[in-house]
Amino acid sequence: MERQRSFSLKSTRFVVFSFTITSSIIFLTFFSFWVIKFTPFINQETHFQLSKPAVNVSLKPLTVQTLTGSRRNFTAPNAKNLILIDTPVNKLDKTSGFSNLSVSGDIQKEKNDTQVPKDEASKGDGLNVTSLSRGEESVPAPSLIEVQSNERLQEKKIGAASVEKIELPSDQQIKKENVRAASVQKVERASNKRIEEKKTRDCDITNGRWAYDESYPLYTNATCPFIDEGFNCMSNGRLDKHYIKWKWQPHDCDIPRFNATKMLELIRGKRLVFVGDSINRNQWESMLCMLFGAVRDPRKVYETHGRRITKDKGNYCFKFVDYKCTVEYYVSHFLVHEGKARVGQKRVQTLRIDSIDHGSSRWRGADILIFNTAHWWSHYKTKAGINYYQEGDQVLPRLDVSTAFKRALMTWASWVDKRINPRKTQIFFRNSAPSHFRGGQWNAGGHCAEATQPLNKISGFSYPEKNVIVEDVIKRMRTPVTLLNITSLSEYRIDGHPSIYGRNKRYSSNIQDCSHWCLPGVPDTWNELLYFQLQSKKE
Repeated sequence: MERQRSFSLKSTRFVVFSFTITSSIIFLTFFSFWVIKFTPFINQETHFQLSKPAVNVSLKPLTVQTLTGSRRNFTAPNAKNLILIDTPVNKLDKTSGFSNLSVSGDIQKEKNDTQVPKDEASKGDGLNVTSLSRGEESVPAPSLIEVQSNERLQEKKIGAASVEKIELPSDQQIKKENVRAASVQKVERASNKRIEEKKTRDCDITNGRWAYDESYPLYTNATCPFIDEGFNCMSNGRLDKHYIKWKWQPHDCDIPRFNATKMLELIRGKRLVFVGDSINRNQWESMLCMLFGAVRDPRKVYETHGRRITKDKGNYCFKFVDYKCTVEYYVSHFLVHEGKARVGQKRVQTLRIDSIDHGSSRWRGADILIFNTAHWWSHYKTKAGINYYQEGDQVLPRLDVSTAFKRALMTWASWVDKRINPRKTQIFFRNSAPSHFRGGQWNAGGHCAEATQPLNKISGFSYPEKNVIVEDVIKRMRTPVTLLNITSLSEYRIDGHPSIYGRNKRYSSNIQDCSHWCLPGVPDTWNELLYFQLQSKKE
């Protein structure tokens, strides 16, 4: 009996224990299901819980880097879908605000915490917050567990794809881009054009070569009635024609071919005036011939004084009626006054190097003035300088020609600065043209008739001292003066002089003219350079 009673007690205890265990398991099972059912999803609002009491802080934006490499900014109120598990405070740091906030593109696994499955982690963005600080306290960042719903995961996939997708431009954007590209190309073309124009303007036109060009000359002695007998080589019997076929070609740029119509438009209603010696008259006749080619009615070009061009008369004025302009020439061998003064019992010819030429009143008011002087400074009287140069009432017993030339140029420069209005008048100074006498001077058997081709090189050429003086004087002037530097390029053209063809046959052929130039010929190039300069100034 005692045994049965003991066994019954044991059985009862076993049943109670089994029931307790079973009830506990069932309770835990239902409790687990309840917890899982009511756990917040990823699309619910995220709550941040810290192990310390909350403090009001201004949260700086969090920079988030997505798996695709793009970056996003979040602030604490907007940081959703994140659940933080409290961790204890380990260390305090004397910093302010959020510090050392970094974000990586991979999902970070936290040690000793619940892990997110690999397939879930690869779909979401990972955050690794290294530290947070509050006031003067800094707390290590809590571990993050990112819980995402299936719906949110799908949105993440679409978001990542949209970040990586290259957005194609619309038709309107393409049109705008095309217009922008076209305008850029237009600006580039305009810029290149300006660069070319600047390059041409800055080009050293004296550095070049003579190129044979069948399209030259721009006129002939048959088409131009203004060539006087001293320069009309064809009419005086010159048979070779190569000397009229050469064009000056600078190495670094191109000078425009002379356009008579455009030149007449440039001087419409203006006065184009040449002042200087017979070499300037050479250039003036060339200009008349070049312009005459654009005139339809020859009767509308006439000399206002009714003079025929000869060496005997010094001043000429031709009017182009349709363009209401004049092309004029005034002789002035030295640009200063030639006169006479008493030396002892004699009256001698003198050169007043301190007084401008008395004809200067006729130059004033011109719109374009081309000056020169050089040719006559090589004559015997000027070179000797004995009782020839005069300043005031005093005739200097002796004066070096270079010194006299500089003083005369300074007198001319002073007159220009005082009398010429640079806003109305453009001033040019053409420097000296070379002579090519071989075997002696003009009156001592010098010759050049055998030359029919330009020189290949100009050996032994030295820049004339007179040109250096001219350039020095021009630099000191207040009034802008453009130098037409034709010396070196003309030095090649030994073939361009009249030589024995500068006079009628009744004159002696013993004296050759190797100073002046045949027309058409080299002075046409000088006028092309003048035309180029005028166009450049207009632009």
